[in-house]
Amino acid sequence: MFRSFSPARIWTLASATVTQLVRMKIMAFLLVFCVIVVAAGFAFPVMNPEQQLKLLKDVSFGALQVFSVVIAIVSTALLLPRDLEDRTLYTILSKPVPRYEYLIGKLLGVLVLIGAGLILMDIAFSAVLWLRQNIVFAQALAALKQEGTATPETIAQLQEFVGRQGLTWNIHLGVLAIFLKASVIAALSLMISCFASSTLFTVVIALLTTIIGHGQGLIREYFLSEGMNQMMKKAGSALLAVITPDLGVFDVVDTIINGELVSAFSVGVMVGTAAMYVTGYAVVSHLLFVEKEL
Repeated sequence: MFRSFSPARIWTLASATVTQLVRMKIMAFLLVFCVIVVAAGFAFPVMNPEQQLKLLKDVSFGALQVFSVVIAIVSTALLLPRDLEDRTLYTILSKPVPRYEYLIGKLLGVLVLIGAGLILMDIAFSAVLWLRQNIVFAQALAALKQEGTATPETIAQLQEFVGRQGLTWNIHLGVLAIFLKASVIAALSLMISCFASSTLFTVVIALLTTIIGHGQGLIREYFLSEGMNQMMKKAGSALLAVITPDLGVFDVVDTIINGELVSAFSVGVMVGTAAMYVTGYAVVSHLLFVEKEL
């Protein structure tokens, strides 16, 4: 008989998963990210201030999203096959560890790794953006003084512009949105790996589902035409949301790049949507894994 639910066992599994993934050189992307951010921050000084800051944010957020999606899919797809190959899974399950704790521990380990990586990259991104915005402000202020237009009003406008386009709390909300999206994709990949016949199958299906999830809005517009009644539209939208996660909910990066604010309501919707999908995929993963012959 298994003992009652144990957070300590789950955390032990999660810690072991993080160690396992680090040994697989998963975090090597961090170095690549730092090079990309520094290059984006200082490679195009001839652009105007708005273009410089927007380019830095655009490239950095793009790298953050690629990192999170790749790690979410590849690391999760590798976990079960690697544990089966190394026979680690049999050792774990032969002890008083229920299968659902094993799955939760593995998923938590992946999310901890993604979260830690995003935090480190957020720090590097924020440092470069802060430095770049100060350089941009100094250059623009020098230009105003040279032109003789450095009035209190123009300086205030310049400060307001740089403050809006530079380092704000919105940047960190964008990183949070990327983490929530990666959490959903990781849970989805875990579910697929519970019935997949190979790692490649898991990676391909998870990647295709992620692409479809980003395009749910376009799919609704194309297939759920205006000629359909409201009942059919709602049923079609619900079915589509069940088959693939609606990842468009987490797409706030463009808003942040343009210097616009992300509302508290949007953050709440993202957190609630991520919790719903992660919980649902985790439950289905357990149902599939319980029936899986090892």
